This record gives sequence, C-alpha cells and structure tokens, in this order.
Amino acid sequence: MLSLLPAQQPQQEYVDVDVAIVMESTYPYLKGGVSAVVHDIVMGNPDLTYGIIHISWDSSSPQEDLYGMPENVKWVRVVCLSMQEHRHDFMAVRPKDLDMSSAQRAGLSHRIFDALYALSERRETEPLWQLIDEGFNERTRQFPLWAILGSREFMHALTERMPQLGLSLSDSFWVLRGFFSLAYAVLGETMPKARVYHAHTTGYASLLGAAAARDHGTSFLLTEHNLYVRDTVNTLLDRNMALSITSKDYRTFDVTAEQRAWMAWWIEMGHFCYPSAEVITYLYPTAITEAAELGTDIDKSVVLPNGMTIEEFEEKYHARQTAVEKIAENRDDHTWKLVYIARVVPIKGLMDLLSSMEILKRHGYPNLHLDVLGPTEHVPEYYEACLAKIEALGLQDMVTIHGTVNVRDMLDQFDLLVLPSYNEGQPIVVLEAMAAGIPTVGSNVGGMSQLVAEDLRTPDGRTWGACGELVSAGDVEGMAHQIRTVIEDTDRYRTYCANARGRVEDFFQLHEVMSSYNQLYRMLGNMNKERNFEYWGEETLPLKTSS
Repeated sequence: MLSLLPAQQPQQEYVDVDVAIVMESTYPYLKGGVSAVVHDIVMGNPDLTYGIIHISWDSSSPQEDLYGMPENVKWVRVVCLSMQEHRHDFMAVRPKDLDMSSAQRAGLSHRIFDALYALSERRETEPLWQLIDEGFNERTRQFPLWAILGSREFMHALTERMPQLGLSLSDSFWVLRGFFSLAYAVLGETMPKARVYHAHTTGYASLLGAAAARDHGTSFLLTEHNLYVRDTVNTLLDRNMALSITSKDYRTFDVTAEQRAWMAWWIEMGHFCYPSAEVITYLYPTAITEAAELGTDIDKSVVLPNGMTIEEFEEKYHARQTAVEKIAENRDDHTWKLVYIARVVPIKGLMDLLSSMEILKRHGYPNLHLDVLGPTEHVPEYYEACLAKIEALGLQDMVTIHGTVNVRDMLDQFDLLVLPSYNEGQPIVVLEAMAAGIPTVGSNVGGMSQLVAEDLRTPDGRTWGACGELVSAGDVEGMAHQIRTVIEDTDRYRTYCANARGRVEDFFQLHEVMSSYNQLYRMLGNMNKERNFEYWGEETLPLKTSS
C-alpha cells in the first residue's frame, strides 16, 4: 500500500525498497518532462519496488499525487528545505551545545575550512564527508556541527581563512547560516533504506542520494536530464540559459559577493556529489562533454536517452501519413498548422516565436496558423506580455493559445512542431511529435541536435537523416527562415516526416530504455545473481550515434 507521508516521519514507517528515486519539486506532485520520465521508469519496471524522496521548499508546496502511482511505489517521503520547517532543531542550538572548549571550537572551525579547501582545490571529498558523519548524519552524529556558526571561534576563522568572500562579517554570517540550514535539511535525518538511490538532479537530490547511499552502504546513481548546476547558476545571474558554465567561473565572473558565494555553493556541490555516483547517465553525448567542465567523471558516464512507446502513436501516425499526402497534392492551398508545446514562460521562447510569425506574415506567408499548447499560469506577466504582442503585431488570426490540453489527443492536427526554447535536455514533446511523424523546427540547445539534426546509424548500417531544422536560440530571423525552408519544399517535408518516425523506431523505444534501467538497477543493487540478470555492459545501451 502506498503511503504518502509528511516530512520528518520516523524511520520505521518506511519499508526497504529496491530503488529510492530522489526528486526536486517534481514527481509525483508536479507535471512535466522529468516527472513523465520518472513515471515511465516506475511503470516500466514493475518487478522492482520503489520509494520516492520528494524535496520541496516547505510543507505548503503541492502534495497531491498527479500520476496515480502504481503499487510498486511503496512510499513517498517529503523533505522540506525551508529553515522554518526545521526551526526547532536547527535554530535552537547554540555553541555551548557542542560541549567543546574554545580551543576545540577553533579546531573544528579550521577543520571546516580545511575540508572546503580540500574540495575546491584538490577535489578531495573525504574530509567533508567525515564532518557530515560527525556533525550532521543522524545515526553517527557526535555533535551538532551547525552550532559552530554562532561561535566567536568560527567567525574569527572565517575572517582569517576566507577574506576573499568580500562580504561583511554580518553578511557572511547570514549567507553561511543559509548554507548550513540547507545542509541540515538534506543531511540531518536518516532516509529510508534502498539498494539504489537514484537522484535526478545534481543539486540537493544528488547530495541527499549520495549521503543516504553512504549511510546505508548501498549505491548511488545519478541521472542528469539537463545540466542542473549550469542552469541554476544561469538563473541566479539572469543569464541566457543556453550559455555554458565551468568549474572555474565562480572565481572569475564579475558578480556580486553574494552571487559568487551562491555560485561556489552550486558548483562545489557538483564537485562533491559526482564522485559518489557509481554511474551517471546523460540523455545525449554532448551533455557528457559539457558536464566534464563542471566536474563529472567521464569514465562513469553513459548515454541513456528518453523513449517512446511507439504503439501508442499508431493512430496519430497513420492520420499524419494521410495528411502528408494531401499536402503534397494541394500544397498551394494548404494552411500550415504549426504547434508550440511548452509552458508559456520566458525560457521557452514564445515571444521570439511570435516575432518569427510576424516576419513570415510580412513576407507573404498568411497561410500559417500557430497553436500554443501548455500552461499559461506559471508566469502570468509573461503570458500577458505574449497576448499584448499578438495584438500589437496583428497576429490574432494566426495564433491561438489553448492553455493546458491533452497534447496526444491533438497531435495529428499539426504539420510542424516549433520549439524556440533557450534550454532543453531531450524534450519529450519532440519525441512525441517524431513518433507521430511530425518534423521539428527548434533551437539548437541541449540534446536537440542529436534528436533532430544529426545522422543516426543503426548497428546494421542504416542511417536516418534529419527530421527538422535547428537555429541558434533567440534567432527570430533564422526561425522564420527555417520554417519557410520546411514548408516550401514538399519532398523535404515528406523526408523529414519519414525520418522522424524512423529515428524513434530505431533509437528511442521506451521498452529498450526501461530494460537498460532495469539492468543498471540490478547491477548497482547487487540483485543480479538472485534474480538472474546479466551485468550492465555497453552493448545494452539503446542509443548509438554515428561518428
């Protein structure tokens, strides 16, 4: 029976499971691409038992199961990050609770800075893990490490060891208090036992998963759907989300002292957690290259893409085949149905697409219509700005915003998916469109190149070409041009439609991806011998790209 239990429940409330999936503010309480993938994982591996560790900000965050989790999900454990959720434990302690002399407090303070320098300068993680074991881990804690923060000895060590922070002593205290409280929220309680802890972000989920695996002597698996550290730092600095981030950037960027401290927090968290993972999975090959600049271990990294159940799209695919033939017979009179499928938020680039639509209209392409499918309530001011832009550009007859709908029910109505996003991993909506035989014009971000543009070669030598066109994020002229490129050439369009379906059939089948996850879980969880599964090997990977 599934137990939806609030945060801070006693350990005995939770049964041991094969896999504990660690999520940040997504599954099972928020819909989205990552949540959909995780639901596929638990549904696609019914022979394994799961728990979900859901990290949210506080107890007022959504806690309604939106997916109807299957019986093999035995529990959901909520972990809240807000200091207010832990105020009685975290905020009540004082330096005297360390039960140490002044000299011992000074020694402990310098141990903390020694451990931080070992991590940042030499990528050594053990000194910091020892402090976590002694000062945070509920089962091994000898003293409340966070109590040192208010001591004279710690503040003296701070001014001596980290003058480069550039913050006043007061500001340094409040920033570090925030870091200590977040660490306590993630590390301060014993997690239910699992054979494998599977984190889906390199942030708090990764830190919790690595610590829980260390605590129970089990395994830690990390999946990066996107590069969390890069995206978090870019959001912090209000940068273009398509820009890269490296391990050294917090030392060199021209930012405020507080921004530099937070950059260091996120980047060094990646440095700390990556080594604990036995395997790190990425959705596409170039993600590994970029993650290496943030400290990932290439030797532990494998490509494990998203996938589709192709049979679920048969009806839509056949409807699209009929539509493609009608387009070929009567292209001049056809009104091209474009579709944007994403949240109406800045990072997804709808404002840019509206500019591209105006360019197309101005250049004599009135036979276009754009349908916008996706939630509009996440950033209300952006949605209102989009409505105003539609009116200002005179696009009322060319653009319809539907809000949240069942996308799969409508897929066969559309000729072309347009995705002007500034940040993507390997978008599920693109795979869904491909499974229905619909080409894509989108931004060249994340795994889009491998998904849409690069040749993919099967083991028997068959090569599938592109199924669409890509442009640089924010290039409104380029987006308009590539839309014209696709719709003006009927032969090109038909080829892209066929390639879209073929690429999914040969490289992105969900059952193959789930088989790979199953084998990986069994290898890491030492379940192979008792359940007669072979060990993970490169030959099990469902995706191979041409060189």
